[in-house]
Amino acid sequence: MDFAKEMQAKACEYQNSLVLPEGTEIRTITAAAQIVARKLASKVILLGDEVQVKKIAADAGVDLAGVVIENPEKSSNFKDFCNAYYELRKHKGMTEEQAAVDMKEPLRYGAMMVRKGVADAMVAGAQNSTANVLRAGLTIIGTAPGTKTASSCFVMQLKDEKYGANGMMIFSDCAVIPTPNAEQLSDIAVSAADSCRKMIGAEPVVAMLSFSTKGSGGKDENVLRVQEATALAKQKAPDLLLDGEFQADAALVPAVTETKAPGSPITGKVNTLIFPDLGAGNIGYKLVQRLAGAEAFGPFLQGFASPISDLSRGCSVEDIVVTSAVTLVQAGKK
Repeated sequence: MDFAKEMQAKACEYQNSLVLPEGTEIRTITAAAQIVARKLASKVILLGDEVQVKKIAADAGVDLAGVVIENPEKSSNFKDFCNAYYELRKHKGMTEEQAAVDMKEPLRYGAMMVRKGVADAMVAGAQNSTANVLRAGLTIIGTAPGTKTASSCFVMQLKDEKYGANGMMIFSDCAVIPTPNAEQLSDIAVSAADSCRKMIGAEPVVAMLSFSTKGSGGKDENVLRVQEATALAKQKAPDLLLDGEFQADAALVPAVTETKAPGSPITGKVNTLIFPDLGAGNIGYKLVQRLAGAEAFGPFLQGFASPISDLSRGCSVEDIVVTSAVTLVQAGKK
């Protein structure tokens, strides 16, 4: 499976709409034109002043035919979005005047487009920090029903196809929550399972990772936290094939699983790994990427009520295109 090609093929089939708030950023402008040319979305919306966006595109030789340019302040949606934002935040002291100021900011406006169903997905981060993208998403879009936690996952495409779903695995969380508590860790597991279904097209089989397998690490608080998270995840998603806590080898190698956790329902089937904290997750995915030669796609945000994605500020045009395709697929088939 070629993950990038598969996501683009699905995006072409699903035909969801996309807003790109960083409409004056040249990589984003170029990516918007390519997304339209590849027919990955039913509509691609760049936010910004139309004259400025078109000038930047023309200077770079980018044809924006088929791309919609929307200036938040001049949009027919602006007043409605301001009112919606005020209602959403008035319990936090938001005033109508401040709502009008805030809604001019492209990240907030783009997030409101997604909340209101004007766009199905949003991708940003070429200019903005992860914190700013997350803040707009959490404040306006919010988390999905049944979860209080926004997190992230990587899709790992391994050279050895005996692991995961023909070499495809979900690693989570590797980018957002430094030290999740048990409740957050259980949310991460359920969200990652959903990401597994949508991104690699496989029924999730989830292993909750630790330095301990089934209590071998004693009563250490970090072991107990993963054990509690495992129990909570099973309560939240009783039909999900999930087990823990496992050391990495016990999760991945059937002979070790059978020795350390005989009878585990996930033996030899794991395609989704949940790391106990961000240190383990970030180190883990990078070790697999560098030492095993795996391709790492992401991080992709998960757990939001509607899909948004955060880009690295060093991203390429192709990174934006592929991330957009994945985010459009996360929106589901209408």
